[in-house]
Amino acid sequence: MPATTSNVPIDAIFAGGIGILGEEGHRSGIFKRRVEGEARVIAEGIIGDQHADRRVHGGPEKAVHHFASENYATLATALPQAADALVPGSLGENFATVGLDERNVHIGDIYRAGGVVLQVSQPRSPCWKINHRFAVEGMSLMVARERITGWYYRVLKPGTLRQGDVLQRLERTTDRFSISEFWQVVSAHGPEVDDMLALVAVDGLADEWKRRLTERVRWIRERRAALQAVPQAGPLQR
Repeated sequence: MPATTSNVPIDAIFAGGIGILGEEGHRSGIFKRRVEGEARVIAEGIIGDQHADRRVHGGPEKAVHHFASENYATLATALPQAADALVPGSLGENFATVGLDERNVHIGDIYRAGGVVLQVSQPRSPCWKINHRFAVEGMSLMVARERITGWYYRVLKPGTLRQGDVLQRLERTTDRFSISEFWQVVSAHGPEVDDMLALVAVDGLADEWKRRLTERVRWIRERRAALQAVPQAGPLQR
């Protein structure tokens, strides 16, 4: 059966322990290994997966990371010096597929694979560790600029899955906010309050992003109100 944008097989599953990143010796969970056979998924993610910095990685709202395998070709073309290292799993993702990407995966989408049910909670926010992983300065900024960040799932139903299981979309909560559109709104130089509020209202968006966007809207409104309160200079008097 040919893959569609809502029904694709999992080409590979990755998980792993902590490795050392760069000459500075930073610990990181970006180094994943292919999972052979059955993988068990619980609320915190895939059994056997680990994260070095639990403040920003892992947890129920970032339980499983998915990155579109097609994006590696984009990165390899732009960064030929790292092309040989740009292979599925090397960006620390748990799932590799072809057919799902940031343009057709939406915030709140619900998928089933094997005995597991997952919901898209938020994009991945690329950080400096990507630069160190591939020894390419500015790579994380490029990933963000091109909006090829991948995304996270929360686990709605724990269970088991394996390579070859089909990710089948069960439900879509918003027709507007794909992962790419999310970044379009969040990264806008002059963000529209109405757009951010519409994003906050999406069922399934991670609470932390709801909080951050709500605070940003409050700050913009307060700033605009303060500017409007400044007396306007009248015409010069003789």
